[in-house]
Amino acid sequence: MEIEIRLGIQTDLLLHLLPRSGSDRSPLPPVRPPRDRFILQSSNPNPKGNFEFLKKGFIIYRMTGEQVENGRDDMLIDGLEPKQNHNVEISEAFNSNYLRTYYAKLFPYADMFKWMSYGNDGRHPGCDQSYFGRREFSFTLENEIYLRFQSFNSIAELEKAIKEKCPFKIDIGAVYSVEPAKREAYSQADGFKPVERELIFDIDISDYDDVRFCCSGANVCPKCWPLMTVAIKVIDTALRDDFGFNHILWVYSGRRGVHCWVCDGKARRLNNEQRAAIADYLHVYKGNENSQKKVSLMGPLHPLLARSYTEVLKDFFEDKFLYSQELFSDEERYEKILEMIPEESVTSELRGKWLDNKRSRDDINIARWGLVKQQLLSGKHKALGIRRCVEEIVFSFTYPRLDMGVSKHMNHLLKAPFCVHPKTGHVCIPIDPNHCEEFDPSTVPTLSTLLEELNRGGLRSEGEDELENTSLGKSIRYFRSSFLRPLLKSCKEEIESFYAAKTQQTKNSLSW
Repeated sequence: MEIEIRLGIQTDLLLHLLPRSGSDRSPLPPVRPPRDRFILQSSNPNPKGNFEFLKKGFIIYRMTGEQVENGRDDMLIDGLEPKQNHNVEISEAFNSNYLRTYYAKLFPYADMFKWMSYGNDGRHPGCDQSYFGRREFSFTLENEIYLRFQSFNSIAELEKAIKEKCPFKIDIGAVYSVEPAKREAYSQADGFKPVERELIFDIDISDYDDVRFCCSGANVCPKCWPLMTVAIKVIDTALRDDFGFNHILWVYSGRRGVHCWVCDGKARRLNNEQRAAIADYLHVYKGNENSQKKVSLMGPLHPLLARSYTEVLKDFFEDKFLYSQELFSDEERYEKILEMIPEESVTSELRGKWLDNKRSRDDINIARWGLVKQQLLSGKHKALGIRRCVEEIVFSFTYPRLDMGVSKHMNHLLKAPFCVHPKTGHVCIPIDPNHCEEFDPSTVPTLSTLLEELNRGGLRSEGEDELENTSLGKSIRYFRSSFLRPLLKSCKEEIESFYAAKTQQTKNSLSW
């Protein structure tokens, strides 16, 4: 039986409810909501629980995670895990009541608004006062209900919506040609399309599972987290030195990785092809789980790679990673390294030397790595491919592994800073790239600790003082002083320069 409910609140909306009997557990057929009707999707629809959205004129679609993941570009959502159970694991440090208090007391609405406005605050005649209102926000509500294409014309509207809906996650999308919430009034021909978007990068520790042996999946520890520190150092230096970007924000994802937001005007205005070119420039690791050799370095090292190797990767691999992962103390682990050497005669000779060197007083990892370098870099191996194996091994284990799809598309959503991760309770705080080696994910403020700090403060402080007295205060101060203020200064200068040039052009045309 199929039930149809028609609602005429905002438009003639149609909801299809497909009751499932105990014996009827066949999967629902694929659903492709029409482009101009995709507002909300739910992986576990509950007509009663979703009635509030129905009253407000939302459409609810039943879509599996796989259908969402394989949908159009405009449905890309950061952090979606389609092949996993959709029952979200909620951390003990996280619950909706705590989250409501966090949104009411601590979430930095004003700072987020200033950032997303990029100086278009209405105080200068050259401002684009529609700018913030054309930004897409996406809310993930309890029970994995996704609200896409949310937009707000003021900080008050944004704050009201977040406090009312209490999203478990907030994603930020592109700035569109028209307000995303009003896109139904415009056809594709009228140009509902992304026009600006920060250049973004997403790096997950789980993508290093083939080279870390202390943890796997979403788990992290002090032995493997330094891989994220290395990624920050390499990518941040490349973005600044090779591309001239200045306004870069690094953010802890709340669980297993880091996000990068490049916010310079020239970065926000890049098209998809230009974004892909930058991502490809930074991309070295191109193998998969079935590839024996995942990094191939041909000819002289590119300056980016040479700098990364000498300034970051080599020392990290030899001084820390060899020890922490015990790469040569286990046969399965060191065989992974030997598989990267193309000459069987070389690997056989190495195995023999390792057996002869068992009684060495040096740490086995250092001793065996020393023999690898000695063997590969010796004068008898004149082929550059063999001599390059040392660098290829280091790059394979330590070079940043980017989620390329995130960086290449303007309309990809990425989790907002200062969200709370529901699986850990950690706040997604900024990371200072100049001191990223000091960042420890285990010490990041959690929802429960912040609430405890608020309770200890009692009635002694309100508003800004209340925030300053919590462990989140340090992160907010860094965000403002090191990122937001320099960014807004640059944006104001750009707006004034553009306005002055436009005014002069108008004067010239009139005088002519």
